[in-house]
This record gives sequence, structure tokens and C-alpha cells, in this order.
Amino acid sequence: MGSSGRDDQTEEVNAGYLLALARKKTVASRTALAQIIASMFERDADSLNDREFALMSDILRRVLKEIEVSVRRRIAAEFASRPDVPRDLLTFLANDEIDVAYPVLSQSRVLRDADLIEVIHNRTLEHQLAVAVRCDVSEAVSSELVNTGNEAVITELLKNPDARLSRTTLGYLVEQSRRVDAYREPILSRRELPGDLAKRMVLWVSAALRTVIVERFALDPNEVDELIESAALNADGATADDEAEEHPTAAERLAEELRQSGQVGPDMMISALQNGEVSLFITLFAQATDLREILVRRLLFEPGGEGLAIACKAMDFAREDFSVIFLFSRKARPVSGAVLRDEHKMVMDLYDRMPLDACRAVMARWRRDRDYLKALLAMDVLGKADDETDTADDALAKYGG
Repeated sequence: MGSSGRDDQTEEVNAGYLLALARKKTVASRTALAQIIASMFERDADSLNDREFALMSDILRRVLKEIEVSVRRRIAAEFASRPDVPRDLLTFLANDEIDVAYPVLSQSRVLRDADLIEVIHNRTLEHQLAVAVRCDVSEAVSSELVNTGNEAVITELLKNPDARLSRTTLGYLVEQSRRVDAYREPILSRRELPGDLAKRMVLWVSAALRTVIVERFALDPNEVDELIESAALNADGATADDEAEEHPTAAERLAEELRQSGQVGPDMMISALQNGEVSLFITLFAQATDLREILVRRLLFEPGGEGLAIACKAMDFAREDFSVIFLFSRKARPVSGAVLRDEHKMVMDLYDRMPLDACRAVMARWRRDRDYLKALLAMDVLGKADDETDTADDALAKYGG
């Protein structure tokens, strides 16, 4: 730019001239004022000294509300990427209508998290989308965007590689992606997605596909489960259960010795209960059924005993053996003699009527990976309400058959 141009610009920046123009307080004069300032930024903003820049910023604060949108838009576009613009001026522009606010919200590094969160809370969907595509989105801002619950905003956030998402936020979105298809691909593309959340997502997506596959092709659900679970988990490496096996308890060591000597059966399990060795019984039962001990414990002590009946029937225990195991299991739940007789009669009747194959099918489902089982149960459409007079079919459906 030549010297005459610089001299003209200096004349335009003269404080008296600019303030006189601002004092006219008409829309036309203030718009003209803003246009002069915007033109100066466009022509040679870097050559302005601190005093000139501060002067223009102060004038803009006073007149921005009254100037035309087209001029505000022009100013916002010029200021959006500048690091030296006063924060309060950018905050005003960020809260303007979206045509003005968009470049500031999506580009400005001067704005702080608090400024962005205020915009998210108080402005429009379009403003939220502008924040979601920023070149740098903190975990706090990401969390507020997710809290809007707006699928379009969340999808844009997930697609933004420069957005940071906390584990808590990712965990929530993984669960939400059960119902929102648009979240799935961008979530799985996130670099920060932990392996356990990725596994959970793969498993429940697999569970949803399993329902379609079984219904469409009339396949055996257990066979489909085995194929899907194997494919989903084989690459996952060692599990928590694998690690636990490296440090067996005393009960587990004893149970393993008994198993290797061929002594594990209903007689040994009943003997363990008779001697008060509940932990040993649970370990023996878990080994015999290949179920997790936490599940065996639940089956042993839950009211009703239906799950215990299914497991014992699946192992083809004699009716008398199951009866003894059931009665011992009730000792942990003190009830009156009359209640115990009623429960015993009901569960024995159930034991007699449940088909062996159906019980084994339920057992196969229980053996699934716990996350996959959780996913299957979440997808389960049976949804039968619990009833005090469960039939054999009701019990099997309730426990996953």
C-alpha cells in the first residue's frame, strides 16, 4: 500500500472523526462507521497500531447492535480468526444471529469454554452446530453439546476429529447408539474409544443383527450366538475371567482336584452343602455348568429357585438330588415351614415339566460373554411379566430360553 493510502487510512481512524460519526446515532451513520472500520481491517489490519485497534474495538462495541446484519457479518468474518480481538466483542458476535455468529463460533480461539457453553444453553440449534465443528472442542464443551440431546449436533460432534470426549461421554453415547443409527460409525472411528466400550458396542450391534438373522432365516439361536460371539470376542485378547484364573482361590484349587479325580457330581455338591462349604459348592457347580460363579451364587439364593431348577435339569440331575440341593439352598433365606413347603412343591412341579433340551438351551445362553448376554437381554422382545404362578415356559422365557 502506498503512503497516500496509509495517510487516507490514518485520517479515517482519527478519533474525533470516528466519534463524531458515531454521535449521529442514526442507523445509516453507524452502518457507515462500521463499514469504514471493516474496510480498514480488510485492507491492512496488521499495520494498525494498538491505539488504533483499541479505538475501533471500542467504537464497534457501541454501534454493533444498530448496524446492518451484512456489516456485522463482514466484521465477524474478519475478526473470527484474529487472536487480538477483545473477548467481549467476540462474545457479542457469537450470540448474534447465526449468519454473523457462525465464523466466530467455529473459528475463534479467543472464546473460552464458558462463552461457548453459554451459547449452547441460550442460542439456537444452528449455533450449537457451529460449536460442534470447531477446530478445538474441550471435554467440557463436548459434554454440554451431548446434553442438548440433539442428534444432529451430537453426530457433528462425533465426526469432528478435533473434539475431545471424556470416557463418561463416550460411554453414554455408546449406549445411545443402540437407538440412533447415525452415532454408530463416527463412534467406532473415534481414536479415544476404549477397547471395552468398543467391545460393548460390537456385541450389542451383533445382538441386534442376531435377531434379524434368526427371524429371517429360521436358524437355531444358539448356533447363531456361538458364531457371532466367537467373531466378536476372539480378537479381544485376555478377559477378566482369564486373568482371574491365574490366581485361583482355595475352593477353586480343591474343586479342580476333585474334578480331575472324577469326584464332581451331585453327591459331592450335596456333601459340600451339608458340611456348610457353600463356597466349595458354588465353585463345583460353576465348573460343572461352565457358568460364572457370580451367576451360580444368584441362582442358589434367589427367591423361587427357578434358575437353580433349570441348571440342575440341564445337567440331568436326578429329581431327588435337585430336591435336596433346593432345600439346602433355602437355609440361607429363613422362611416358615408352610412357605417352604409351598415353594418346594412349586419348584419340584416346575422341575418335572421343563424339557431337558430347553433347559440346556438356556444354559448355553447363560454361558455367553456377560456383555453379549446383557446385549441379548436388552434386545429380548419376550418381556413377559413375572408371575407367582409361572409355568415351565414362563420360567424358561424369564431366564433366557
